[in-house]
Amino acid sequence: MRRALTSTTIAALLAAAVAQTASGSNLSATHAYIQANYALAKAGVARMQAIQAKVQALNASLAQQCPLAGNGAPVLEVTQPLSHEVVEALWSIQFGANAGPIATFVSKTKHLRWSNARITRTAARYAKSLREMASLPFPNICEDVRAFTASGFRTAPAHTVALVEHAESIELEPVPAGLLAPYERGSDASVGAKTTTLESKLEEQEFDLGQKDWQEILDTLGLPQ
Repeated sequence: MRRALTSTTIAALLAAAVAQTASGSNLSATHAYIQANYALAKAGVARMQAIQAKVQALNASLAQQCPLAGNGAPVLEVTQPLSHEVVEALWSIQFGANAGPIATFVSKTKHLRWSNARITRTAARYAKSLREMASLPFPNICEDVRAFTASGFRTAPAHTVALVEHAESIELEPVPAGLLAPYERGSDASVGAKTTTLESKLEEQEFDLGQKDWQEILDTLGLPQ
C-alpha cells in the first residue's frame, strides 16, 4: 500500500520542478543571447570599411558645403555642443549602418528571461539602448555651425544641445560575461570569447579611427574640441 505524500514532500517536489524549469530557462536564454550578440558583433565588424567610407564622404561633403564655418569659435563650454554634435553624427552613421543587425538582435533577445532579474534587466536595457542609437537623427551640421557663428559664438542652437544631451545619455551596457558564465553550456563560452574579440575590434575603431575622424571633421569646420 502506497503511503500518501505529505505536504512537505509535495512542496519539495514542486520546488524541485520549479528549479529545474528555471535552470532550463536560464540555459536556453543564455545560449540565445550569446548567439545573438555574436551575430551583432560579427555584422558590426563586417561593416567597418563601409562605415569608414561614409565618414570620409561626410567630411568631403562638409569641406564643400561649409568649410571653416565655425572658424574663430572659442575653446569654451559654449562651443562643446557643436563639437559634440559631430560625435553624434559619427554615431548616427555607425549605428545607422547596423540598424538591420540591431533590429535582429532586439527581436531575438526581447523575450529572454533569467531567474536572475539583474540579467533580464540588463539585457532588455542593452537592447533598448542599441535601438535608440540606431535611430539617432543625422544632424544638419553646416546649418547648426552657421547658426552658432551668426550668434557671435554666444549661443548653440537649442535643438543641437538637446540632440547631444540625448545621445550622450544613452548607456550601452551588454550583459557582463561573468553573469552569464554559470549558465553557459556547450560552445557558449567559445562563442562568447569570439564575440569579445570582435567587440575589441569595434572599440578600437571607435576610439582610434573615431578620434581621428572627429578631429578631421572639426578641422574642416574650423571648430575646436
